[in-house]
Amino acid sequence: MSAKFLESFGSKLAEQWVATLLTPAFVFWAGGAAAWLQRFGWKRASTWFSQQPEPLQIALLVGVFCVIAASAFVVQRFDLPVLRFLEGYWHPWLRPLRRWLIAKEVKRSQRISDRWQTLARLDPAQLTAEQRDEFVQLDWLQIHLPLPNQLMPTRLGNILRAAEQRPLEKYGLDAIVCWSRLWLLLSDAVKKDLQEARADLNTAVRVWLWSLLFIIWTIWAWWAAPVGIISAIFAYYYWALDAARNYGELIEASFDLHRHLLYQSIRWNLPADTEEERRVGRQLTEYLWRGYVQR
Repeated sequence: MSAKFLESFGSKLAEQWVATLLTPAFVFWAGGAAAWLQRFGWKRASTWFSQQPEPLQIALLVGVFCVIAASAFVVQRFDLPVLRFLEGYWHPWLRPLRRWLIAKEVKRSQRISDRWQTLARLDPAQLTAEQRDEFVQLDWLQIHLPLPNQLMPTRLGNILRAAEQRPLEKYGLDAIVCWSRLWLLLSDAVKKDLQEARADLNTAVRVWLWSLLFIIWTIWAWWAAPVGIISAIFAYYYWALDAARNYGELIEASFDLHRHLLYQSIRWNLPADTEEERRVGRQLTEYLWRGYVQR
């Protein structure tokens, strides 16, 4: 029994080590080592390492693993601040840049809306295959854009802001106020899907941060800058945006399918029609936020 336990424990520990080694932290430090070796040469490092006593060599390897694990843990603590930065929640001294980017997003939103309305006015039977694809794409883009007066300076911010707005527009429920309460009422299976989607978004954000940090190795190798920049662009445009859309759609689906649990838990009746639900939903939000409803 002890042997099986140790075997199982060792296997799980090995899996954790492998998982740790495969994190962006390992890539970051491996890139730094490659840059250092390119600058100072492999022979110099190899000769110095081979001259050390075996216990010291083992201690150095363990120390390297500890540095990788510790750095991964520290950077993970910055997931939320970095995510909020990528959304567009910036320091006040960046307000001029924020206003300029929001103005660009307003124009982009208007272009999408104008083109969508142009295609919507056409007879569906007369649309070409290319126009139908464009119409679907524009419709999809509009769903992931908030109202013009709620636009954020970044696309990631707009995707998440739109996801926050939709429960309010459809049901009168403010997602920021109601989400923590609804979360407690969801089943474990739903929570698992949401946690995986959020973890994917956090990982994309973390890879973006590690990519920027990777540029520091430019002090030893020129290629570190383009590698870091390309990796950051990939993490943002081809990973974080898709992860944010997936996470936002799951939040919206949670309100669509499980909002009745909020009403049941505080012993309110679920409104019968859509208009009534928006009115009562705003009252429910106020009750959850303030503890009473103003008449």
